[in-house]
Amino acid sequence: MRLFVGLLPPPPVRDELVLALEAHRPRWPGLRWLDPENWHVTLSFLGEVPDPVLPELRARLADAATRHAPLTLSLTGAGAFPSAGRARVFLAGLGGDLPGLARLADHVGNEALEAGAGQTDRRRFTPHLSLARCRADMDVSPLVEAFGTFSGAGWEAGTVHLIRSNFRGGTTGGTTGRTTGGTSDGTSGRAEPRYETVEEWHLTARAPRGQS
Repeated sequence: MRLFVGLLPPPPVRDELVLALEAHRPRWPGLRWLDPENWHVTLSFLGEVPDPVLPELRARLADAATRHAPLTLSLTGAGAFPSAGRARVFLAGLGGDLPGLARLADHVGNEALEAGAGQTDRRRFTPHLSLARCRADMDVSPLVEAFGTFSGAGWEAGTVHLIRSNFRGGTTGGTTGRTTGGTSDGTSGRAEPRYETVEEWHLTARAPRGQS
């Protein structure tokens, strides 16, 4: 199965971001806006993981979770990959305990590799939440600038999720301009994957003294 490890923003955080994006979405019909219920912060992309690897992967991720404390995070600012001038992904940035988030991502990725899963050529961790995708390179500099002042409420990220990507190919008719958990949004001609939490673990370590 195709897996990744991530954090899920809680519903109030998602709702706040949805409202903040409402004024921007109609001005960018060329973007494929992702379903808010699919929004996530990827810690480690694992790709296709053979079933025999899953027991050890689960055990290692469970152990890793006990070694990290909950993180205070927020969604703030905007950006694009690989660049605003030639974007393929429009995204929201993250604020808060970014050093702690980077340590968690590195630990999770290393444990996945030790279990026989994950990517040996992992890229440098860049915390973000993807909001929209482009079929071809697009200049989204005005959107990045306009949304760059966004600053959302903080939340406590206390649970790591092992998530499966369920791809459903083909296109659908009767689109509404918004993705809804695996249906096409009418801009890319592709179905958005549906994400399913396979297992989750709470971050249970105590925060270092002086941190909440």
